[in-house]
Amino acid sequence: MAGFNTAAPAIDYDAFIFDLDGTLLDTADDLGAALNNVLIDHNFPAVDSHIYRPAASNGAMALLEAGFGQHWHNQTKQMDLRQQLLDSYADNIATHSQCFTGIAQLLIALEQQQIKWGIMTNKPEFLTTPLVAAITELNDAQAIVCGDTLNVAKPSPLPLLHTAQLLDVDPSRCLYIGDAERDIIAAKAANMHSATALWGYIPSEEEALSWQADFNWQSPIDAFNHI
Repeated sequence: MAGFNTAAPAIDYDAFIFDLDGTLLDTADDLGAALNNVLIDHNFPAVDSHIYRPAASNGAMALLEAGFGQHWHNQTKQMDLRQQLLDSYADNIATHSQCFTGIAQLLIALEQQQIKWGIMTNKPEFLTTPLVAAITELNDAQAIVCGDTLNVAKPSPLPLLHTAQLLDVDPSRCLYIGDAERDIIAAKAANMHSATALWGYIPSEEEALSWQADFNWQSPIDAFNHI
């Protein structure tokens, strides 16, 4: 199926900026393993990927809520459970995580065309830095901005504007790719074009299309039409 590209102005982008989880990297199984460690430790059954995968882009609390289900709101020590999940994840941060199919080829093509690329994620720095270091394909990122680099995170446009500044590129000549509505909101507010990564952890294709990104891509290969 085609990438459902909408009619955005055709320009030559000076930079591509990527979300991390669900866009560049498939991190769901490592996040799910950390979740299941917490669940089992508290005498709850482990959950399958169809439970944790949709929550994988939305942070530790969303993962825990998905795992505990109806019992989550009865947990009196939610922040302790969050820290336990993060500690477990940090200990095994890149056991299963890898680039989505087509990402490595896309990054190579960007570099060959001398188009800058960076990462802007809501993942905190203490998790982002070791994860990116463990994935060879991401080692040449020219800017990395995390959820705690500034005192605000997406959907605020400020982290994206900061990324553009680090790349020394005008925001209007940047394209931001992400798999969550907050990504598209942030890109629009930053005066960047946006693309929804439909291969990521989207709630549904129908809902993702309702975010009205400039482009909706089924695969990273769809990006080749824009470099």
